[in-house]
Amino acid sequence: MEASFEALITSYIENKIGIADHFLSDDLCYHLKMNLLALNEDQQMKKAGVGNDGKMIHDDLIRNDKIYWLDKAHNNIYENEFFAKIDAFVLYLNESCYTNIKGYEFHYSLYEPGSFYRPHFDQFEDDSKRQYSMISYLNPHWKAADGGELLIHQKPNNHSISPMQGKTIFFKSDELEHEVLVTNERRFSVTGWLKRG
Repeated sequence: MEASFEALITSYIENKIGIADHFLSDDLCYHLKMNLLALNEDQQMKKAGVGNDGKMIHDDLIRNDKIYWLDKAHNNIYENEFFAKIDAFVLYLNESCYTNIKGYEFHYSLYEPGSFYRPHFDQFEDDSKRQYSMISYLNPHWKAADGGELLIHQKPNNHSISPMQGKTIFFKSDELEHEVLVTNERRFSVTGWLKRG
């Protein structure tokens, strides 16, 4: 477990983008994806918005994915396994990097073919609680032709990251503008933020 934690932290320190290719096991990815699909079938996945609280808007020209917020109160065995992994990572991160993370929030994300999310930052202008963004992908056998890359805008060169199953990405929420390029296949992830305060 610590090897994947170190991979995220070391690569983050090197270039401000943490990447661990096997942060989540294939078995956990499969079951989380099955949960997501069941929620979608049951009409529980909702159109994602932009902004927070009373400032939230829904604009298909900015993003057109669907989300469902995870909650420990749901007491889903596989989501609890995911939360246990995040709890362990937060403890490791706080002890090794003194980040003072106090909590987190995560949601399932589903991009249907043709979906995208235009360039954006993850920290709200009027709320700085989100410190680090984390994205864990649930897509087995993803190919270059499937699209849906995470494009991180970083000088001098942008970084294009394929959403391969098990891979987790980690970066500061207020530092790196990023986008999800148009996907040609269904694209699944668990996306969230580590928070202070």
